[in-house]
Parts: sequence; C-alpha cells; structure tokens
Amino acid sequence: MKISTKGRYGLTIMMELSTKFGEGPTSLKSIAERNGLSEHYLEQLIAPLRNTGLVKSVRGAYGGYILSREPETITAGDVIRILEGPISPVDFTEEDDPAKRDLWLRIRDSIAQVLDSTTLADLISFKDEGKPDSYMFYI
Repeated sequence: MKISTKGRYGLTIMMELSTKFGEGPTSLKSIAERNGLSEHYLEQLIAPLRNTGLVKSVRGAYGGYILSREPETITAGDVIRILEGPISPVDFTEEDDPAKRDLWLRIRDSIAQVLDSTTLADLISFKDEGKPDSYMFYI
C-alpha cells in the first residue's frame, strides 16, 4: 500500500490544526504557505475531513478550520481511511493461496495497528532523538 498525496497532505493539515488546537481557527491558506502546498488541493482534502466530523469550519474574516476533538483522540488511521479508503496492501480473494492470504492479512493488520496507535498528538510531539534509523546530514 502506498499512501498518496491525499493521505500525506491530509495528515499535514491535521497536524497543523493540532498544533493550533484551542487557539482558534486556522486558514488553509496559512497551512498551504507554511508547507509549500497548493491551497486549492487542500480545499479538496478538507471536505471529506469536515464531512466525517474530524474538523469543523468557522466562517468569517478570521475563520478557518479547527479540530472537532482533541488531538489525542484522532489517529493517523482515522485520517488515512477517510482520504485513502480501506487499508490493504493488495487486493486478494478467498481463492488465493491460504499462505499468501495470511501474509497479506498480517501485513494489513500491522499497518493498521501502527496507524491506529499513532495519534495526532504523537505526531506533533515527535522528536528525533538520535534514533538509529534517522539520518544526519552535514553540509
């Protein structure tokens, strides 16, 4: 399963709204500018997030979007499923070899477990503290 720009940019929107949680609405224009993204594309992504109740829109001169719940209660899995659809590494049928089907199910379940156990609060508080799989670049 490859997460498209819909999922990645959707998580960006939600993380930006999480950092401003409790401070009032945030405009898509400001999110787009801070992250070098297309405001028009973000407008397309915010609609399903609003329609499913993860975000609320606020009208007016100082309007924008706010999270409908605390960042600790919204998972990456919530966002990805709304924007990308069901989590599945491959399409398989009941006729597939049982060993392969079991592998695909275990991969799917592992991905779902990571996405469902990672909240927006986790994502915005993440700090790379010299983990062995991180990279350090010197120029």
